[in-house]
Amino acid sequence: MAETTGPAADVLPGSDMNAPLLEVEDLRVEFAVRGRRIPAVRGVNFALEQGKTLAVVGESGSGKSVTSQAIMGILDSPPGFVTGGEVRLRGVDLLQQDEETRRTVRGNHIAIVFQDALSALNPVWSVGFQLGELYRVHRGAGRRAAEQKAIELLDQVGIPDAKNRVGHYPHQFSGGMRQRVMIAMALALDPEVLIADEPTTALDVTVQAQIMRLLRRIQDERNMGLILITHDLGVVADVADDVAVMYAGQIVERANIHDVFARPAHPYTKALLRAIPRVDAVGRELEVIPGLPPNPAALPSGCPFHPRCRAADPERCGDEEPPDRQAAEGHLARCHFAEEVYRDER
Repeated sequence: MAETTGPAADVLPGSDMNAPLLEVEDLRVEFAVRGRRIPAVRGVNFALEQGKTLAVVGESGSGKSVTSQAIMGILDSPPGFVTGGEVRLRGVDLLQQDEETRRTVRGNHIAIVFQDALSALNPVWSVGFQLGELYRVHRGAGRRAAEQKAIELLDQVGIPDAKNRVGHYPHQFSGGMRQRVMIAMALALDPEVLIADEPTTALDVTVQAQIMRLLRRIQDERNMGLILITHDLGVVADVADDVAVMYAGQIVERANIHDVFARPAHPYTKALLRAIPRVDAVGRELEVIPGLPPNPAALPSGCPFHPRCRAADPERCGDEEPPDRQAAEGHLARCHFAEEVYRDER
């Protein structure tokens, strides 16, 4: 990217450049609903290294987007409340910072690409004005300098004829092009961490592949950390370095991408993989996971996945909530039988 106008973003006070880029430890989020506290995120743990991609995978309602909003500090409160845990950026716990500091972190250090680009973009302003506003507000750029930066960003994310299209409005772009605009907006201030929340939702498979290649290219060029949130393990197969599988507000499996695909250690991950269409399974019925994800307001006792699990022990899985178990080195699964499930895949 071309050199930004104005001073570069300050290093966050207290940062330790030897610490992991981003660490989430025991993060907990609840929603206040009609006098009750409903758990949405229940003790999430993961770490992201510079230049690496972490895929957070799970069905709708598993807590993926709420986790990203808590990290960004954009959770609607009320009704949502972070009730515990830490989110450390280079060792600095963001949850302990005041709102002014959090505002400097957003965009400058951590940025997000939302899944619905049409809703995220303001329909009454041109995309160039919206991109340029970031430079005017955060870098003190003048109107012409901000417009030039907007053109450069649109060109970098592959918008054809960026010089002429900078004055167009969101409705004048296709879904894939709007998503590219959102990516450009997230990258404007050169963040260290990019969160892409379902960036390929509602796009056809060809455009999905283009967006994924774009994200990978930009991440490689900038050496930033990327958190890719999705419900589809197939989307992340060629992009992610590590995977965190979420279910009922918890991460139920964490490992590198190769281990997860070759030797999953949690029955839920195995079920997700069986549900991916395969070119070598033409004519065979696509497998589905029976039942529905649990209601956060009425979670089952024991393991939250046990009512849908083929391998569940009714007594143990129905009564005892499993801890994280190490199926192999660097491979954790929240299952009483993680080691057995892992061995069965070898």
